[in-house]
Formats: sequence, C-alpha cells, structure tokens
Amino acid sequence: MLKFARPVHPGEFLREEYLVPLGMSAGALAKKLNLPRTRIERIAKEEIGLTPDSALRLARFFNTTPEFWMNFQQAYELETEAKKLAPELEKIEPLEAVA
Repeated sequence: MLKFARPVHPGEFLREEYLVPLGMSAGALAKKLNLPRTRIERIAKEEIGLTPDSALRLARFFNTTPEFWMNFQQAYELETEAKKLAPELEKIEPLEAVA
C-alpha cells in the first residue's frame, strides 16, 4: 500500500501530476471520460473520493490501472481514519499471538 508523510488525496495527485502538467481542466478531462464535469472538479478539489467507476475511466485514459487509482483512495481513507481513531484504537488490546 502507498505510504506518504501525510495522506495524499487522489484528487491532489490527479491535479498535480496530470491536470496541471497537461494544462488540462477538470472539465476537459470529464468530457474525455464521459463524466459530469462536477465529478472531476470535486475530485480534483479533494471534496469527494474516487469511485471504481472513476478509477476505471482514469486508468483507461491515462494508461494506468484502476488499482493504481483505488490504492490512492484506500491509502488516503485508511490514513485519515487512523488519525481520527488513534485514541480509540489505542484502547483496543490486540489478541495475544497463539504460541
């Protein structure tokens, strides 16, 4: 799984590694993916996460894999949630390993 110093939202990655270098707007990408403009705009603004549908379309367009995109989403969600739940998780005693 991807691990960063801070959680990286897949929208940040999409924006900074693809849209900005390509000089492409979220609306233009949405049109090429046959998606509503607002979906890609909201992903790029980090307002919503990726769905499998979006991951499949991004993978096809950018010649990557859907897993590449979904791994970003999963890593972001797990790291973000782990930080929120840290005090609660500390209270859980792990099951002792069976000898």
